[in-house]
Amino acid sequence: MKLNLDSTITLNNGIEMPLLGLGVWKSDNQTAAQSVKWALANGYRAIDTAKQYGNEAGVGEGLKQGLAENGLKREDVFLTTKVFNGDQGYESTLKAFEGQLERLQTSYVDLLLIHWPVNGKYNETWKAMEKLYHEGKVRSIGVSNFNLDRLTDLMEHASVKPVLNQMEFNPVEQEKDIKDYCDKHHIWLEAWSPLGHGDALNDPAIQKLADKYNKSTAQIILRWELQREVITIPKSTHEEYIKQNANVYDFELSDEDVALINSLDIDKRSLWYGAFSWNGNPAGIVDAVDEWNK
Repeated sequence: MKLNLDSTITLNNGIEMPLLGLGVWKSDNQTAAQSVKWALANGYRAIDTAKQYGNEAGVGEGLKQGLAENGLKREDVFLTTKVFNGDQGYESTLKAFEGQLERLQTSYVDLLLIHWPVNGKYNETWKAMEKLYHEGKVRSIGVSNFNLDRLTDLMEHASVKPVLNQMEFNPVEQEKDIKDYCDKHHIWLEAWSPLGHGDALNDPAIQKLADKYNKSTAQIILRWELQREVITIPKSTHEEYIKQNANVYDFELSDEDVALINSLDIDKRSLWYGAFSWNGNPAGIVDAVDEWNK
């Protein structure tokens, strides 16, 4: 499989999207801005953020500076953000999105996702996103963290098909049923937490592959995801790791080694619906934007 940092996939609405990008979850505004600039300087052309991360302003500033420093235009970079859980609903999504554009210092985003399928609201949120899509304020729309039941329900109510579903995906959580459904319906799967924290990075089988290919365990995992045709957005706040995460194009995993990593799936999610108050957990996570730089 011939891949490089410029490799893209074609979404079901015809838009091209890079297969590898930068994630900025749990980065403050200053760190996010610097990470975005480093990523753009090292050939990345996709950035993923969210209102909930509290760093859209940092991403916007990093994007503005990074474009200028590298002689790039806004259309050279694929920018993703997400509808905050607390903003979901038709009118509230439309109103909140204007603030997101302002913080990101852009007139449009390339991809807008529903961050989580909040009970009783996600279909109305989707209608608002369809409006933004038809108005050209977003070039494509998709979802994140949608299980089969909720994704099927959305598809029954939608007039615009989601282009992708961003899910926790890594060697220990491979979302097989959801990926099969997405493949069948021409919806791409995108990985958050693509490195699977310590469970995957420290797996002995992956360490053996790292020794075999003379790569880090992180590079083995990222290459595996790319060969599985999963859009991948590893997060890093260090320039050296940003470079290393993109250094996965000078080798290719054998079919046997891909199958080996496939066999490590134990369906282990780090975060799911039961953790949230909107899903009936009285002591669960309450919708709030991460506050940085107070």
